[in-house]
Order: sequence, then structure tokens, then C-alpha cells
Amino acid sequence: MTAGQWINGTARTSQSGDTLAVVNPANSAVVDDVDLAGPADVDNAVGAASAAFAEWSRVPPSIRAEALFALAEKMQAREAEYARVESEQSGKPIRLASEFDVPGSIDNAAFFAGISRQLSGSAAAEWDGEHTSTIRREPIGVVGSIAPWNYPLQMAMWKMLPAIAAGNTIVLKPSEMTPLTTLMLAEDATAAGMPDGVFNVVTGTGPVAGEALMSHPNIAMVSFTGSTRVGHRVAELATAGLKRLHLELGGKAPFLVFDDADIEAAAQGAVAGSLINTGQDCTAATRAYVHRSRYPEFVERTASLMASVVLGDTASLDTDLGPLISPDQQAKVAGMVERAIAAGATAVTGGNIPGGPLANGCYYEPTLITGADQAAEIVQEEVFGPVLAALPFDTDDEGLALANDTRYGLAASAWTTDVVRAHRASRELQAGCVWINDHIPIVSEMPHGGYKQSGFGKDMSNYSFEEYTQIKHVSTDITGVAHKEWHRTIFKNPDA
Repeated sequence: MTAGQWINGTARTSQSGDTLAVVNPANSAVVDDVDLAGPADVDNAVGAASAAFAEWSRVPPSIRAEALFALAEKMQAREAEYARVESEQSGKPIRLASEFDVPGSIDNAAFFAGISRQLSGSAAAEWDGEHTSTIRREPIGVVGSIAPWNYPLQMAMWKMLPAIAAGNTIVLKPSEMTPLTTLMLAEDATAAGMPDGVFNVVTGTGPVAGEALMSHPNIAMVSFTGSTRVGHRVAELATAGLKRLHLELGGKAPFLVFDDADIEAAAQGAVAGSLINTGQDCTAATRAYVHRSRYPEFVERTASLMASVVLGDTASLDTDLGPLISPDQQAKVAGMVERAIAAGATAVTGGNIPGGPLANGCYYEPTLITGADQAAEIVQEEVFGPVLAALPFDTDDEGLALANDTRYGLAASAWTTDVVRAHRASRELQAGCVWINDHIPIVSEMPHGGYKQSGFGKDMSNYSFEEYTQIKHVSTDITGVAHKEWHRTIFKNPDA
């Protein structure tokens, strides 16, 4: 059994006595057992982070950069192991884990190692002629973060890297279903020279460890990635303590195809963008709005490509699509598709739980839905599975209006060969990220975050430092005069 906690630079078993099996959703095999944190474990982790903050917040940026560069090197040396464990605990195809999740995480570490040395305020200036103003950008304190199960390693990196690079310390709770690569990360961070207590991990359930972490009085900031429903609860806990809050929540990304689009490119993009990570991606393409004149062509080609996707053993490089994370998630996706069909929609391809060799896993067929109404559950609510709903539109105004007709606003894409249309879509689509003629690619240098019920704040890029730092204005008198002119507003005769 793996110790589920990493506190003050060492692996620790929890005080709760509770344990949980980490199960591979591809075959229902137990990967490992971990012990679960209770409130006492969370308190110990926060205490360690609080003690470490005084020193870590004051070390030169070059020291923090050295630790993060060393972390990237440690991870590089274990790249294959990270990919295997990530695949086993989450059901990702090994190709996705080894070519996307792990390299992206290592690149994130290298990026923040570099950018941490460029964290600065604005230049000094005299605004009233009598004082010099400078801006200090300072760390906030101990950050309490919760990462989701869909990208366990990447989301852990997105949480810890900007926080630590900015001089904060952190207590991170991974999903109890997928904690193993986060614990590997903590081990490597310590081996890379990160001081004890700077990066702590507590593995536990949301209602127990998560709520204890979010409501802890010594947590200065809360960062959460997960569903919008749980995000509301996190916000309640954080705002009750007047904590800084960063939320990256659900999505329902539109995929807008204009009449001049390259349909082959759009169909390829729709399949890749909707099926990545088995659709368990907040930015995944979930609603394709296609100009009516191109709609039949798009549906036919997209359905054909979806039907060619290979489901199978996640350890095989030939497998394209893995399982959903759990039987509950499989049942949720299947239920949403069944209700859509019962309401009059059609599954052009897919729409079933596969049997045969895949029956022991949580697989679901890639599914293309047509004939659903704009107000339907399958169009409006987050499925978090390999399901794409396609709807036609007649005018650019209508297409953009339909794309924005959702409470979410994390990501969107527009497909067109017209530069004017492309710029209009990038301006009018209500999402934190808009792709033109592509859907999904991310880079460490650019921010990730949403509008509306998809949350607020940014992960990745130098913009993430806005979440993990606070601004201090320092004003210094440059006159040397004892009695300032403005003193007359308080007492008329300052020389008395």
C-alpha cells in the first residue's frame, strides 16, 4: 500500500485509518491501495506549509528557478514510469499519456523555472512630484489546491508550479481516484532540492479532506479545478474565510463551422477535439454548429471518422480511446445519450456500451448525436464523455448566438477560411480560449481559464501569477520636508 500523504518532505500514512483502492478503469484491476487523509492530516500539512513559507517567500527567484529546473530533470528521467502510472490509474491510452500528459507537464516545469526569474512590479515613478512609487509583487501565503482526476499529473503541475514559482507554499489534494503521479511528483520535488514543507500532498475525499483544506484558517488562497457544481461549494468555503479564490470549472465548448470551412479539416478536428481523453476534458468539443449547406457533409464525414477510432487495451500503442474514469461516469454518459434518443435525437454512430473484451472496463463508444434541440440536456449540460452533438444553423448571427447560448465559457473554436469571419468569431465567442481552425492545443506560454460558470482566473503562462501574487504599492517621500503641504488639510498652522 502506498502512503497517500507527502508532508514536510516525507511520505506519511494518514491518521484516519481509512484506505481506498486505486482502480484501473480499463480492466477493473486494483493498481494500488492508498490511505486517506482526515482533518488531522490536513492540519499537519498546512502547518508544514506555513512554517516553510517564511523562508521560501524570501529566497531569490534564482533559487526557486533552480529547484524547478531540477524537478523537470527528475521527471524527465522517470518519464516512462510517469506515463505508465498515469495510464493505469486514469485509464488513459499510453499514447496519450506518453505523448501529451507527461511531456506537457515537464515542459510546464521548465517554463515556470524560467519565468519565475521575471516576476516583477512596475518601474519606479513620481506621480505627484514629492513621492516615488514602486510596486511590489509578493506571494500570498499557503495555497490550498484541489486537482481533478481527468488530467492528474498535468493539473497538479498547473496548481503547484505558479504557486511555488511566485514564492508561495502549497497543500495539494489530488483526486482520491488518481493520486499516484501526484505523489511521485512530490517525491521528485523533494529530491530536486525543494525545501521541506513547500509542496505537500494530502490524498482524501472531497467532503473530508477537501473541505478541511478549503476552510482551514491558515490557508490564504484556494485554487480548484473540477465541476461547476462542486465549484459553488468551494466558493462558499473560501469566501467564508475571505480567501483568494481561483476556479477552473466545467465547459461545453462550441465547435462553429461556417459555410466556407474546409470540411475535411473540420471533421478531423471535431473527432480529435471531442474524443481527447475520452471526452473527459473541460475544453473538449461538445456542440458542433454547422452551416446548413455543409451540415450533411460534416455529419457523414465525422461519423465515418468516429467509427474508425480504436477502443482497446490502454497499454497498447494501437489504442486510440480508453475508458471513462468509473462505472458511475459510464452510467452518466450512457444515461444522457439514452435520454437524448428518447426525446427524438439520433445516434448517427456509437451510443452504446461495448461488450466483449471491453466489458470489464468503463468504455463507451464514440458517439455523434443529431436531431437534438438547442435546449436539450445533451446540448446544454456537460457530458464529460466521447459524445458530440451536431446542430445546423443558417446565418453567421444565428451560429454565434447558438454557440454562446450556454452557461459555460471555457473554450470554443471557429472554422472558416475568411479572415473577417475569423476575427469576428474570436471577438464574439464568449470563452476564455478561442481556436481558429483547430481545437484543443495548449502551450505553457499561453493562459487557460474561463468565462461565466466556467470560473475565473488563469492557469499556465505568466498571467497565472496574477492569481498567486498580491500587489503592494510602496510610496517614498523624496522631498525631505517635515511639514508637507497636504498637512494643512488636517491642521492649519503646522509650525505652531
